[in-house]
Amino acid sequence: MFETMIEMFSYPFMVRAFLVGSLVALCSALLGVSLVLKRYSMIGDGLSHVGFGAMAVAAALNTAPLAVAIPVVIVAAVLLLRISGNSRIKGDAAIALISTSSLAVGVMVISLTTGMNTDVYNYMFGSILAMSAEDVQLSVILAIVVILLFVFFYNKIFAITFDETFALATGVKANLYNTLIAVLTAVTIVLGMRMMGALLISSLIIFPALTSMRVCRTFRSVIISSGVISVVCLFVGISVSYLYATPAGASVVMANIAALVIYSVIGAVREKRGLGG
Repeated sequence: MFETMIEMFSYPFMVRAFLVGSLVALCSALLGVSLVLKRYSMIGDGLSHVGFGAMAVAAALNTAPLAVAIPVVIVAAVLLLRISGNSRIKGDAAIALISTSSLAVGVMVISLTTGMNTDVYNYMFGSILAMSAEDVQLSVILAIVVILLFVFFYNKIFAITFDETFALATGVKANLYNTLIAVLTAVTIVLGMRMMGALLISSLIIFPALTSMRVCRTFRSVIISSGVISVVCLFVGISVSYLYATPAGASVVMANIAALVIYSVIGAVREKRGLGG
């Protein structure tokens, strides 16, 4: 086992995958708790489709994918909030509207230009080989910024997560912090797409939060537990991907599913003992 670990970390692409993957998993877990509690968890799925469309356009124009995708997805995230909050198109309908439109644009651009090549497959399903050294540098910087901003505004995020009306009454600028969450989520989604793929990246937002809520009862404990679970499942998933040549994104999701099952059993046992006592 120890020799296998040394062998894995002897490859630069595995080091890049673990480094970026761990940071993205941590960002996703932190933001995912608020998104799940606010019943807005599917925003990750919608934004990932926007990211796919942006990356398809970047590939057609032969430009850096992250440089194009990040600003486009941030704009989409802010627009999504505005559409959902200020019009008759609410929540899931707004997400479906933007995500399907972006996916259609991406597919049309691909069909008219590069076709279904390896890069497109990687965008859809993820690959630990997809990240260049430049991608890693940008991803690490942006992921650290996301984590620092979340920690710095933790109290405000906590306030708007549990009672946005009360937060507004106490002077908290709820719209500003909702926008901050959306922007941070957009950046995290784009960073994780290269490894997890557009179809699976939203799992990093949803699974750790739901898993932690099976056992933990306070916001802070759920946040900490989600971060730990997300990073551990990322590590397990990439290791399985390396050992058995399975897709990285799917392997990470399977690890998260296993964690959800284990925590659900623990939570059920605790609840049964509590009722029995």
